[in-house]
Amino acid sequence: MRNVKAFAANSEKEPLKPFEYSLPEIGPEQVDIKVTYCGICHSDLSMLNNDWGITNYPIVPGHEIVGTIVEKGNHVKGLEIGNKVGLGWFSESCMHCYQCLSGNHNLCAQREQTLVNHYGGFAEYVRCHWVWASLLPNELEVAKLGPMFCGGITVFNPIVQANVQPTDRVGVIGMGGLGHLAIQFLRKWGCEVTVFTSSPDKAEEAKRLGAHHISSSRDNSEIEKLSGTFDFILNTTNANLDWNVYLSALAPKGRFHTVGVIPDPISIPAFSIISGQKSISGSPLGSPATINQMLDFSARHSILPVTEEFSMNDVNDAFEHLKTGKARYRIVLRSDFNK
Repeated sequence: MRNVKAFAANSEKEPLKPFEYSLPEIGPEQVDIKVTYCGICHSDLSMLNNDWGITNYPIVPGHEIVGTIVEKGNHVKGLEIGNKVGLGWFSESCMHCYQCLSGNHNLCAQREQTLVNHYGGFAEYVRCHWVWASLLPNELEVAKLGPMFCGGITVFNPIVQANVQPTDRVGVIGMGGLGHLAIQFLRKWGCEVTVFTSSPDKAEEAKRLGAHHISSSRDNSEIEKLSGTFDFILNTTNANLDWNVYLSALAPKGRFHTVGVIPDPISIPAFSIISGQKSISGSPLGSPATINQMLDFSARHSILPVTEEFSMNDVNDAFEHLKTGKARYRIVLRSDFNK
């Protein structure tokens, strides 16, 4: 049994407060990770507020975790005590269904979510199945790696799933926590990248991160000039936009893919996709194999999120910073429970 210090909320929209709980004896295929850093994203805020109706209180948020393995079960493979690892939205899957056996563990119907009916990473320790603990590459700065396990894999997974080609012309809607990572991945993938943003002040940073072109995400006349241009458009925003104008910007056989949780249904005329044989899709976070592919690619090309660091003890201040939209572009909490 392990006693764990953490930060938890006991009801909707309540500030996080110190909280302690005990982990039972470790299972044969589980590892315990001593948390070093944990990112904050909007999903943590949605869970705190029970926006999706799946939150059980008390909740310990946090699903962008990096740390060190301090204990492992006797059936764990490929990991040793002392290894530096990362953990994202999923912490376990059944390992025997068709999806798991075909390498799509993230689509397992019995997958466990790190902060749903499970205590997350705003804590000293977190527990998971060993398959979901990914070894960290030595080439990348550990303090910045947490957001790769949510924001990073959220935008990397579609590149793999949609078979995006290095010769493709791609659009990224949004220059925020997800979009600024998508720009880096797609540029290093070899694509010609256009960023659609509602914030002109972010244009220079978007170009520094790899964007070739900048366009307004709200000015339809500007988007209409790009009609028939893109092989792939990735939406990273949670906003309602004029989807038909973006579909018109796709080339024949182009794909519009969303990872942003748009508040209202996407309403489009059927001919918008029929006439050019276009498609609309979405995806969750990736499998362990895709996470490892992302980490290898990031190490090869020095891809990291732009982060701001807070102490774990200042978690409520960090959430306020997130809610006001001031984060540039991901927030990371430094675990310092013993200080």
